[in-house]
Amino acid sequence: MFRLGLIINPIAGMGGTVALKGTDAMAERARQLGAVPLAGERARAALGELVGLPLQLVTVAGEMGEHLARELGFACEVLWRPASGETSAEDTRAAAQAMCAAGVDLLLFAGGDGTARDLCAAVGAGVHVLGIPAGCKIHSGVYAVTPQAAGRLVARMVRGELLSLCEGEVMDIDEAAFRAGRVRTRHYGELLVPQDLRFVQAVKLAGREHASLVLPDIAAEVVSRMEPDTLYLMGSGSTVAACMDELGLENTLLGVDLVENGRLIGQDLRADEILERIAGRPCRLVITPIGGQGHLFGRGNQQLSPAVIRHIGPEQIMVVATKAKLAALAGRALLVDTGDEALDLALEGYRRIITGWRDQVIYPVANPR
Repeated sequence: MFRLGLIINPIAGMGGTVALKGTDAMAERARQLGAVPLAGERARAALGELVGLPLQLVTVAGEMGEHLARELGFACEVLWRPASGETSAEDTRAAAQAMCAAGVDLLLFAGGDGTARDLCAAVGAGVHVLGIPAGCKIHSGVYAVTPQAAGRLVARMVRGELLSLCEGEVMDIDEAAFRAGRVRTRHYGELLVPQDLRFVQAVKLAGREHASLVLPDIAAEVVSRMEPDTLYLMGSGSTVAACMDELGLENTLLGVDLVENGRLIGQDLRADEILERIAGRPCRLVITPIGGQGHLFGRGNQQLSPAVIRHIGPEQIMVVATKAKLAALAGRALLVDTGDEALDLALEGYRRIITGWRDQVIYPVANPR
């Protein structure tokens, strides 16, 4: 089931209506001027789009998420409790780290640029993030255009629709300088943000994606990510074969090969041979789903045994596919059939799939039950 993390910055946006140009270190002054919290209501508008959908909500105690979630009827798990009633940036960062460690599929937060900075510092690219715009300043490219749009985008994820991943830039201004009439904007990093994948609609209507053009881009992206002195198991299929072509190496189309430092060091390996070769070594796997069926494991690649997959680890698996291949699944999740039910369950969730040069999508892996 989709696991949604929720963090609300209760004071975000309070400084706007009272002309403070922001709320950083100014929450008490904003209250004195008659400001009222806005972030909760902005979050309410987003969560209203999710009522009744099958999801697990994990959040922060009190006004940072729990109160609103329970009011709207969500059963929620509290992962972090602020030390006092006055929440802080430290609570935001600690809560985000707890949610990242708990493996949420998306961290939804209500706040402004200061909140985005806290999340960027706490989790970076470790978790997918989407902002509900609730602050005075919204310079960062990590927010939906409206709270309702944020909820609708999350709803699409919960329903298993194909969404693109982009690097959203986290920006913030110097509020003290802004209050003095000077705009000083600074870049703080990037967060991975889901976006509408308009391209997929074009594929469904006109079938315009050409593998001969896309596969070299996927291959170039995979090769650019390869690290020295690391073993790479190259799975079967034409998409992985394109990666081998990019490396200039011979490929076993229906087998598993082993690459290190740009050299082919093992071909068409058996499961026992793979285990022997990768024992005690950092190793990653490049794999593509079977077209039409959507299986990642258990169809034509049994050399990738449960023991091999456990040794590599789910986080070291690079999934590659064209968007046309994913769109052809018509919303059906990718499948895993390793023969080890506990491992299949561990492999489920929303995975990042490389679909081109500097291009990824989020797609679910989930066996039917």
